[in-house]
Amino acid sequence: MPERLLPLPAVKVEPTRASLVLVDVVGSTRLAHALELGHYQALMAEFVQVMILSFEAAGGQVLQHQGDAVLALWPEGCERKAVFAALGAHERAARLSLAGYLGVQLQVRVGAAYGEVITGPVGGQMSAYGLPVNYSRRLCDAAAAGQTIVCQDLSGAAQGPWRVVKRPALSLQGFGPDCVGYELVVEEAVVARVAPLRADPVRRRPA
Repeated sequence: MPERLLPLPAVKVEPTRASLVLVDVVGSTRLAHALELGHYQALMAEFVQVMILSFEAAGGQVLQHQGDAVLALWPEGCERKAVFAALGAHERAARLSLAGYLGVQLQVRVGAAYGEVITGPVGGQMSAYGLPVNYSRRLCDAAAAGQTIVCQDLSGAAQGPWRVVKRPALSLQGFGPDCVGYELVVEEAVVARVAPLRADPVRRRPA
C-alpha cells in the first residue's frame, strides 16, 4: 500500500568519484563440494577477514562481503592505493594459513573500475551506487584465476612491476560487446604494503 511507504529523503546527495575493487574466489563451488561444511565456512571466513583488514589498511572502505567475494571503495585521489590493493589480493589469498592446512590452493580474480558514484548508509551498512560498481563486477567476471582487470582510467593510475595489456572486445553484460579492459600482468611479486603510499591523481590512458 503506497501510504505505508517511507518518503524519499529530502536531502540531495552529491555524487563523488571513487575506485571500486571486487575480489572473488575462483572455484568456490568446487571447494564447497570438496570440503566439509565447517572447514569451507572457516576458510571463506578467513578469506573475507583477511581481505577486509588488508583493504582497510590500504585506505579502502569495504562495502559488501558475501560468501566468496569482497567489494571495497577508495575515494578519489587514492587510485594508486586501490590498484596496489587489488594486485596484493592474489598473494594474500594464496597465503591463507587455513588453506595450507586444508591442502587447497585459493585463487582469486579481481576487477576494478573508477567513476562517479553516490554513497550512503543502507540498512546500517555503507553502500555505493553507480556504474563503477557494476563495471567492477563485470570486469571481475571477465577475469580468469590470478588475473586483475581494470578500467581504462585505473590502467594508468600507478607505475609498478607489471605490464598493462589491453583486453579489447570484452562482452560485458549490460555494457555491450565492445568494452575494453586492461589486464595488469605482474612481472615480479608485489607486496601489498600500500598504506604509506601517497594519493596520486588518475592518469588517463588513450583508448
